[in-house]
Amino acid sequence: MGPLDEKALHELEDETLFSLQSAVQKTHVSPLGVGFTNFRVRDLKNVVYSSIKIVVFSTKLNLLMPFGPLAILVHNLTGHRGWVFFLSLLGITPLAERLGYATEQLAFYTGATVGGLLNATFGNATELIISIYALRSGMIRVVQQSLLGSILSNMLLVLGCAFFSGGIVHYKKQQIFNKAAAVVSSGLLLMAVMGLLFPAVLHFTRTEVHFGKSELALSRFSSCVMLIAYASYLFFQLKCQHTEYQPLNEVFLYL
Repeated sequence: MGPLDEKALHELEDETLFSLQSAVQKTHVSPLGVGFTNFRVRDLKNVVYSSIKIVVFSTKLNLLMPFGPLAILVHNLTGHRGWVFFLSLLGITPLAERLGYATEQLAFYTGATVGGLLNATFGNATELIISIYALRSGMIRVVQQSLLGSILSNMLLVLGCAFFSGGIVHYKKQQIFNKAAAVVSSGLLLMAVMGLLFPAVLHFTRTEVHFGKSELALSRFSSCVMLIAYASYLFFQLKCQHTEYQPLNEVFLYL
């Protein structure tokens, strides 16, 4: 069964939404205020089947999914690391794309702000899984290089592409951004840089009070501080200043 075209995909999405709405309309509430969901088995099966069909057959990249189990098979039979890496790369590509697709679908129901946070959080799930596995295997250098590449790509590549694309789309116009959001993001970026810089300076200057222990303690303290800062940022963005992160109106000033 090949990938679905765009028209068939929209028809399946509409059918899934209609089936879900019809099933939800069968929910009854008792006089005591307790909700009893009266889903029919057939409606539930149709919703699940349509959703799986959309996720699996809506993109041609899913044709690469069998390479994931094939990489495990090659690893167990031959142990050839080059082929295992190549096959794993091919197998993980559609999974990462489907993860982004799922977060985009959630954004339609949660809003732009929560959807953006979900996309930013779960978009790094692949990198997080690889980093955890590398740490468990003692490949610390791989994790460090992965973090460095991620930081450089987000700070330089992604930001530069955004500016470049915006300059092309809005030619001879001024791009507008939210000042408050930029200040908060810059503060978080500075905190992340300091959290990585202090243990590195302590290591290269060899000014530790207890050799090997002070650097580890400072690294763990920095990681806890950054986790708390990220949680505070989420609370600030979702609860306190959620209106500041709404998309700006398309008002551009001519130069």
